[in-house]
Order: sequence, then structure tokens, then C-alpha cells
Amino acid sequence: MKGRFLDQIRIMLGRAPAKPEVVSEAAREIHQMKRMTKADFEAMKQHVRDHQLEKHTWRNRRWAVLIFANLLFTFSFWLDIQMLEGALTASRFVGFHLIDLNSALQVMLAHKHIIVNLFIGTATVFLLWVMLGGRTFCSWVCPYHLVAELFEALHLKLVDRKWVSDHSFHRGARTVFWVIFSLLAVVTGYTVFETLSPTSILSRALIYGPSLALGWVALLLVFEVVYSRRAWCRYVCPIGLTYGMVGTISPVRVVYDLRQCFHEGDCRKVCLVPHVLDMVIKGRSPEVKVPVGPDCTRCGLCVDTCPSGALKFEVKGLNELL
Repeated sequence: MKGRFLDQIRIMLGRAPAKPEVVSEAAREIHQMKRMTKADFEAMKQHVRDHQLEKHTWRNRRWAVLIFANLLFTFSFWLDIQMLEGALTASRFVGFHLIDLNSALQVMLAHKHIIVNLFIGTATVFLLWVMLGGRTFCSWVCPYHLVAELFEALHLKLVDRKWVSDHSFHRGARTVFWVIFSLLAVVTGYTVFETLSPTSILSRALIYGPSLALGWVALLLVFEVVYSRRAWCRYVCPIGLTYGMVGTISPVRVVYDLRQCFHEGDCRKVCLVPHVLDMVIKGRSPEVKVPVGPDCTRCGLCVDTCPSGALKFEVKGLNELL
């Protein structure tokens, strides 16, 4: 268990997933059972697909929460009701200070010492994302995630028509950028990342009105549409890595059930971080039930897409009691 936990951390930092060296006896039996003739296996997969209903349950819930959270900032400012003041970087909810973990880290690195009030302000946010899963922030709160998701649909249409090609980069680039932005904060005494972060730019624009910085966001979206799918979130943004580390012990997770999987691969096609679903590849699952790794954004797209229900949300400990 400890070895698998450390392996998930390494994969989140950029290492490529590998076929498991140890496979449980129960999982091995299921893998063996699935070694039927190709024609029979394809017939089973087709049967499941034919009876699959297109659903967007989790996507719709996620969009609703994300839009509500960001508009709450906007209306609190416009109506001056002091319910949720500030922006995603730093805010105050009915008197309780909430400070983004990555932003707090950047500020403390820039000032080169631990700021006690800032440290205290991160406690509530830290506990929240430990409980929900760190990268839940990315898909359920971050405004750029929603915008990029909508533009991703355009990118995929252009790829299908062969008007553009999708280019990928090494996932370890995100770890490198995390280090670079941290070093820039230390060296310059300025939070460089906050200036470039589309999350911060869009949050401020929604609340205080548009600025020239939106031009930078537009350039990122154009790059993602014509060259590399979701490039900022996958290969650059250090927020995802910071919150991924926070969520390593989260009880809320997506769990894969080998017994119900037909390995059709639709889940990996829609996933923002498909490396976390490496276990769905035929012969890769080390156990009958495997929790998806900490780099998962809990967006629910794979749960909605899976035709056989092999991927589901679970709360660790709670499901065992039910």
C-alpha cells in the first residue's frame, strides 16, 4: 500500500505509469477470465455501448457549483453584501479568511518568511481540500477550467476534421514550472505566477471588470485550440500540483472496479489527466478495486462516460460501512 501511494506521487510529478509488478490473486483471476476470444470480447463491449445512455450528471453538477461559486464573488461585490469578499486568490466568507494554498506559498516565498496571519488563513482551505480531494478545486471552482473545457470541445472538432493536430508535452514539465515559479518568487520578491495565472485573471475580471490581462487568457485558449489540448492545466499550472499533493489522503475519490470494466477506453478519451486511469487498460489493474490517483480532478467525466459503471465516486471508510 505504501509503495503504491509513493508510486502515485511519482506519477503525479511526471513519471509515466507502468504495468504493475504485483497483481492480487483476485485481480489475476478476473484478468484471466477476460482473455476470451477477441470476437466474443468485442461483442460484449458493443452490447454495453448499445445500451449506454448519454448522461452528463456529474458534469452538470460541477458546472453549476463552479458558476455559483464564482458568481457569489461577483454579486457580493456588486451588491456590497459582504458575504464573499475578495477573489479566489484570497477572500473572506462571512468573516472567515480563505487563502488559496498556492498563492499563500508564492507570497511567503516572495517575502522569504512565514507570515503567521497568512498561514492561519490557509488552514480552512487546506482542510476543505483535504476532505474533498485537492484537485477538486481545479474542476469544481477554477473559472479557467470551465472556459478551457468549452474550448476543448472546439479543439476536438478541429482535430476530427484534421484541420489541426494535437501535440503533447512531457507531464514532468508541470513540476518544472512549479519549481520555476517558486524560484522566481524567491529571487524577484514578487508573485510572478499570480500575474500570469488565468485563474486569478478571470476571477478578478468577473468581480472587478475586464482588464488587458484577458488578452493573455485569450492567447492561452488559442494555443490550446490550435496546438495542444488543455496545455495550461496539463503541463504548466502549479495550482494543480499543489492541490494534488494536498489531496493525496482525501477520502473522496473515484474508484475503479475491474469486474465491471470492458476496457472500451471511453473514460481515458474524456479525462483531463488520462494517466490516472492507467489501470483501466486491459491487464493493468493490480487489484479488483483501485482508487484513482491524487492527480484526479474529480470532474466526474469518466463516471458519466463509463458505459458499464466501472468508475464511481466513493467516500473512503463510509462505503465500507454501508
